[in-house]
Amino acid sequence: MSIMEDHHRDNSTVSPIYLPEYLERVALSPAIAESAHERLWRMITGNQKKITSNPRYPFFTDHLYGLDSHIERLMEDYIVPAARGFAVKKRILLLVGPVSGGKSSIVTLIKQGLERFSHTEPGALYAIAGCPMHEEPLHLLPTEMRARITERLGVSLRGELCPWCQWQFEHTYHHNLNEVPIVRIYLSESHRVGIGTYAPSDPKSQDIADLTGAADFQGLSVYGSESDPRAFRFDGELNAANRGVVEFQEMLKLDEKFLYHLLSLTQEGNFKTSRYQLMSADEVVIGHSNEHEFRHFIQNPRNEALVSRMFVQPIPYNLHTRDEVRIYRKLLLPYVPQDVHVGDLALDMAATVAILSRIKEIPKPGRDRLSKFSLYQDAMRQEDISDVLQEGWELGEGLSGLDPRYVINRLAALLARSDECLDPIDVLTSLKEGALYNPFLDRTEKADLLDFVQTAKSLYDQKVEHDVLEAFSDDVGEALSRLYQNYLDNIMRLMEDRAGKPEAADERLLRSVEERMGVTETQAMAFREEIYARIAVVRDDHPPMNFMEHQGLRQALVSKLFDDMRDEVKITTMTPVPDRVTLERIEQAAVGLVARKKYCPRCATRAIRHVGGLLNR
Repeated sequence: MSIMEDHHRDNSTVSPIYLPEYLERVALSPAIAESAHERLWRMITGNQKKITSNPRYPFFTDHLYGLDSHIERLMEDYIVPAARGFAVKKRILLLVGPVSGGKSSIVTLIKQGLERFSHTEPGALYAIAGCPMHEEPLHLLPTEMRARITERLGVSLRGELCPWCQWQFEHTYHHNLNEVPIVRIYLSESHRVGIGTYAPSDPKSQDIADLTGAADFQGLSVYGSESDPRAFRFDGELNAANRGVVEFQEMLKLDEKFLYHLLSLTQEGNFKTSRYQLMSADEVVIGHSNEHEFRHFIQNPRNEALVSRMFVQPIPYNLHTRDEVRIYRKLLLPYVPQDVHVGDLALDMAATVAILSRIKEIPKPGRDRLSKFSLYQDAMRQEDISDVLQEGWELGEGLSGLDPRYVINRLAALLARSDECLDPIDVLTSLKEGALYNPFLDRTEKADLLDFVQTAKSLYDQKVEHDVLEAFSDDVGEALSRLYQNYLDNIMRLMEDRAGKPEAADERLLRSVEERMGVTETQAMAFREEIYARIAVVRDDHPPMNFMEHQGLRQALVSKLFDDMRDEVKITTMTPVPDRVTLERIEQAAVGLVARKKYCPRCATRAIRHVGGLLNR
């Protein structure tokens, strides 16, 4: 039977089994009777319980971008120890972070993952048929039998029958263990099986019955007492979420009495309902809240006991443009017409503005906003940024700034009225206009945002100029090789001239390259001798030295090549009445840009004009 068919299958129509057969199944696969935390761990790791030396959790990281380190901490510090039975499972998991940071997305992934997992054989779980709390069948075992049987099965057992099952066991099945039907269940939020969600309402109208159930007035008229389980609706979120997970949206807005019910649930594995004994429940409690609410909560001394029983996991904004762009693409591209081009640079500029707004700078060399931004994007220096990240974290870096929703709103407005492509300059203009007309930003915040937009534009100018100059060169690699060989030839001429074989060297070319490396005129000869010595060493036994082997020289050659081309591009792009040759040159450059897959024909043309304007200022 397919998963979709399983989804629509009514648990009550599934052929039941009974306790002896259930015990046999548990003996063969103890995971059937595992705790909610263990099931969550197996689901996330793909049914593998071993921790790898380099953990990565594709269950999360394939869907959430820029949160890898925080997901790793969540797994290694909370979910893994909880699954192994340590006391951390007695903590409420609280995700704290700015709006649109990914908190609710994490919980949604968990809930959806548990639903899918319960439809697989490794994720199979069973319950007493008809139980509103999906009771674990092993709770049928009397106290005197539990230790012996659970030891034989290799499982741990904690909890008692709910009032409904207890009444059924006594009055319907007359204490006969082997007559109580057991069925396989499938977790489902829509059917309220093993997954619950609670969203707080107005504090004055919050009702604890929403969590723990309430009297059934129709049943009262038949059975006459609220203490009769048949006259009670066990349909609160804590009842429905038994054996799975319960989410509390904006948890810290809950009334205090709600939070103390959750403490009892996590600490003792039970909760209290009026007119009934403590009811056992096995569920992962996950809440989320914004930072402002959390700061206010922990500053109240009355909440000290609650805070100590929470595992707080920060979920900040990410600080890498690549991950930010992936967020935009995920949320925008499904709705963009196929004929509208969304270029990498356009989304990259939006991400740049957002990330600049999230960075905290301090008066320390290399800790200004732009330097830190460049450091965070440098893949080659990721091992060097731990201290910088720690400093930023202590300042609250990533917990404030532009949220992805704001940026997506601006991008969506542009895409809705565009019929060709999303241009980086249009994106920056839209973000600027959004800041000017946003009534919720004060004067300082608007000024800061406009400054971030201007910084992003400067970075864009550098990138697009490089791309256009590269496109105007027929083959940058070949041009660099020619320039490099020319430079080496002139060094050889110079050295041979000193050895008595005069051949004029182009001193102007040599200095134009060396000055770009910071080599002064007095240092020039020593530098040339070094290069000449390296050439002499490898000339006989090895291939000629490649300019890639000397990073400083390579950068200088690229800089000179592009400087030489700037005048050509300036003249070509700004000619009032271009001739056929000029038009062909521009067309060829535009084709080169499109071939690099960053540009469409329209934005390639706009990029060339933009660079022409920059060079002609």
